[in-house]
Amino acid sequence: MTSENPAPGRGLRAGLPARFARAVGARANGPAGRGRRRLGTIVRISAALALAGGVYASFAPGMAAAEDTSALTPAAQLGKGLFDTSCTTCHGANAQGVPGRGPSLIGVGAASVEFQVSSGRMPMARQEAQAQRKDPFFNEDQTRQLAQYIQELGGGPEIPQGPLTPTGSKEATAEAVARGGQLFRLNCGSCHTAGTGGGALSSGKFAPAIAPASERQIYAAMLTGPQNMPVFGDNQLTPEQKREVIAYVQTMQAQEPGGWGMGKLGPVTEGLAIFLLGMTALVFTSLWIAGKS
Repeated sequence: MTSENPAPGRGLRAGLPARFARAVGARANGPAGRGRRRLGTIVRISAALALAGGVYASFAPGMAAAEDTSALTPAAQLGKGLFDTSCTTCHGANAQGVPGRGPSLIGVGAASVEFQVSSGRMPMARQEAQAQRKDPFFNEDQTRQLAQYIQELGGGPEIPQGPLTPTGSKEATAEAVARGGQLFRLNCGSCHTAGTGGGALSSGKFAPAIAPASERQIYAAMLTGPQNMPVFGDNQLTPEQKREVIAYVQTMQAQEPGGWGMGKLGPVTEGLAIFLLGMTALVFTSLWIAGKS
C-alpha cells in the first residue's frame, strides 16, 4: 500500500537545484554580471583589433611611413606624385622593389634616377637583357623631382652643383682634355672603344655609344655604374678627373680626328672599307686591262 504524500525531505531535495539555478541567474543578471559580460566583450573586440592590426602591419611594412610626406621638400612631394602614378608597378609603393619586376631604389641616389630617367631607359617598356636608350618620358623638371624624392627617401650619390667640365684658359682646357683621354682609354675604352662608339658585350648586352649623352648623364653614369658599367666613385676617379673625362668625350663628339670616322668602330670598319673599295678597284682595273688587250 503506497502513500500519496511524498516522503519527508524529498520535496526539499528536489527543489534545491531549481532554487540554485534561479539564484545563479539572478546574480548573472544583476549589475555585477552585466559588468563582467561587458568587460569580456571589450576584451574580445580589443584582441580582434590587435590581431587585425598585426596582420596588416606584417603584409604592408613601411606603408605608413611612406605615406607621410610632411618631411619631404616641395620638389620631392611632386616627385612622389609622379612616382606613385608611373613607377610603383615595378618598384613598389615605398620604392623597396617588387620581386621579378624591379629592384629597390632605396640608396641608389638622385644621380642614378636622373641618368636612367633622362636617357629614357626608365620606365622600361618590357624586361630585356639591357635597358635601351629612347626618348625620355618625363621632362627635365619632372626628372629632377623624381630624383629628389628618391634622394630624400633613401639617400645615395648626387650630381654635384656647378660646372661639370674643366674651367680655365684654353691651354689648361687642352691639357685637361689630354688627361681625360688617358683616363678614358685606361678605364672606359675597353668597352666603349677609344672613339666612344660603344661595343658588344656578352649575353646580348652592349656598351652603348656615348655620343647622345649629356655631361650630367656621363657624370651620373660614372658615379653610379648603371647596368653593366662599374662604379667609378670619388675614390677611383676624383670629381676633377670625371670632369676631364667629360671634356675628352665632348671633344670626340665635336670632331672627327683622323678624318672619316666610319662609326668610330675602329679597325673592323676601316679594314672592311679598304677591302671593298680595293677589291672593286682591282676588278674594274682587271676588266679594263683585259678589254684593252
